[in-house]
Amino acid sequence: MDKKSKLLTIGQFAALHGINKKTLMWYDEIGLFKPAAINPENGYRCYNYHQSPILETILLLRELDVSIVEIQAFMKNRSAENLKQLLDEKIASLDLQIIHLQAVRKTLCNHYQNMETLLTMDLSEISMVEKEERFLVTVDIDPSTSFEKEVELVTAQTALYQVGRLHDVSYGSMISVSSLREGRFDNYSRLFIEIPFLTQKSGLHIQPAGKYLRAFYKGDWSGLPRRYQTILDYADSHGLEPYGFSYEKGINEAVVDRIEDYIVEIEIPVSAKIQ
Repeated sequence: MDKKSKLLTIGQFAALHGINKKTLMWYDEIGLFKPAAINPENGYRCYNYHQSPILETILLLRELDVSIVEIQAFMKNRSAENLKQLLDEKIASLDLQIIHLQAVRKTLCNHYQNMETLLTMDLSEISMVEKEERFLVTVDIDPSTSFEKEVELVTAQTALYQVGRLHDVSYGSMISVSSLREGRFDNYSRLFIEIPFLTQKSGLHIQPAGKYLRAFYKGDWSGLPRRYQTILDYADSHGLEPYGFSYEKGINEAVVDRIEDYIVEIEIPVSAKIQ
């Protein structure tokens, strides 16, 4: 006798597939998955091994959040073409979920790094760091741009790139080195948004790879120009030439309430001065 044709009890078949036998009873009741036979003596449901692939397909679709109604429709008209179409849709949906989870993980790692920096930082220190190239979404602003307008611009960009929540991205402001050199410390020209796992990079701002001066400033905006002047003096005394833009972002917004406790991370690309 072919062992694969031997009937299994509902308990045995449920255990084989790692599910509760009540699930099989429910599938039978709604006509989704019927037993191979009913024991005439006791009315118990019985299944055979050849039904396993069908049940596993149902379980896979349920794991992909396919509705019972959709599965019932597929089961009434099972074919390779219909299953392929159903799986195409779910694979596309799953890919989007994976991208979202990867973005959330990157955001969590960024927050973790910020908290680690807060616990070990020296606010007076200016350090040199090596950074990789980044692609940033930017919006143009000027000193007259209102906060409400800035919010509107950022919201429009996050919607354009289908960002679900602001916590899925990193964001900050940019001021050109030329403005800093000229003492125009309020001449911010762009806001930047770093969106993890962008599918296209054309038309985006490239934050260059290379060496950066990194410093921190704590407090309201009034003292930031003095901090920038300290950074520029440091660069000059160490034979470094800042270029491009300074990139600012808050690193402790989630754990402070007062502006006096707000800490900004400042990163400026630098190269060696030509003698």
